[in-house]
Amino acid sequence: MKAITFDGTTTGPLLEEVTLEAPRAGEVRVTVAAAGVCHSDLHVQRGEWEVPMPLVMGHEGSGVVSAVGEGVTSLEVGDHVVLSWVPSCGECTSCRRGRESSCLAAANTVAAQGVLFDGTSRLSRDGQPVHHYLGVSSFADEVVVPETGAIKVRKDAPLDTIAIVGCAVATGVGAVRNTADVEEGSTVAVIGCGGVGQNVVQGARLAGAARIVAIDLADDKLSLARRLGATDTINSTGIDAVAALKEVLPEGADYVFDAIGRVSTTEDAIAMLALGGAAVIVGLPPVGSQARFDPLSLAEADQRILGSNYGSVRAHRDIPALVDEYMAGELELDVLITARRPLSEGAAALQELAEGRAVRTLLVPSLG
Repeated sequence: MKAITFDGTTTGPLLEEVTLEAPRAGEVRVTVAAAGVCHSDLHVQRGEWEVPMPLVMGHEGSGVVSAVGEGVTSLEVGDHVVLSWVPSCGECTSCRRGRESSCLAAANTVAAQGVLFDGTSRLSRDGQPVHHYLGVSSFADEVVVPETGAIKVRKDAPLDTIAIVGCAVATGVGAVRNTADVEEGSTVAVIGCGGVGQNVVQGARLAGAARIVAIDLADDKLSLARRLGATDTINSTGIDAVAALKEVLPEGADYVFDAIGRVSTTEDAIAMLALGGAAVIVGLPPVGSQARFDPLSLAEADQRILGSNYGSVRAHRDIPALVDEYMAGELELDVLITARRPLSEGAAALQELAEGRAVRTLLVPSLG
């Protein structure tokens, strides 16, 4: 099959032939309908995260189940699925507590080692193993994933659109609902209006936030944020974003979501808080990043810093529900999709994202 591989060298992502084995026990094979290009893929390309190489890129996607392994009970051939990059083991401490987005096996085996739950890969090239990326590797014609990494959804939802539910939408809306539990009437600020940030905006609107302030460097992204529910926008190019936010919300925001994940934006998020507010760190920084804040001020103001991995979702509950909300017209997805490209244009799609010219580009294998 065709897949976009990356080995950490300056040659960059390459589209090439890769062998995909049949699913083993507890796994399914999925024909990919579409795969979203996310900033997490850029972190890999830039060498900002330590991941096993070589790998097949991609962690957001959708498709149709084409084969099931032994013991699979929740899926069958022909099911439509959204891929989840945190397949839950169901057995670790986090899973037993209902915190599947913090699954220890997914973090320590699947993500850290670039393999599936049994410690091996289904991918190879010229007879040599190739690693999975976050248990998905969706920049490909097909994938083999754990059963819990393929979330069954309704068949009338367009697969080439709902692919983005698997990361951008689940992460952004989930951060509002699950991590922060934003209350009706509260004030919200969102730093960064890319794919995840726009969904934080949507999540805040659906939660009934009274004021939603979107902050970004690009006017077109701020315009989109207004369409999705932002009541106020700030172009932070060349200005003090904290001071600008305080002009809009003099007391600060009840919730500030850092959807970028740089040290500077994390520090800004904390500085923008109102009394009793919460800074929610959604964007993922390079390994080793360290932010600074005044812990005394944080304590005196009764403020919190919350980390949000994958929107703290319970994938089998939240992903089908998000698809339902899209089909009901409550969530907007189509406007988030900048373009649809064949796999052969994957490198170009990543470059567009790096240059800030895309919210979400979908790689669609059938186009090429």
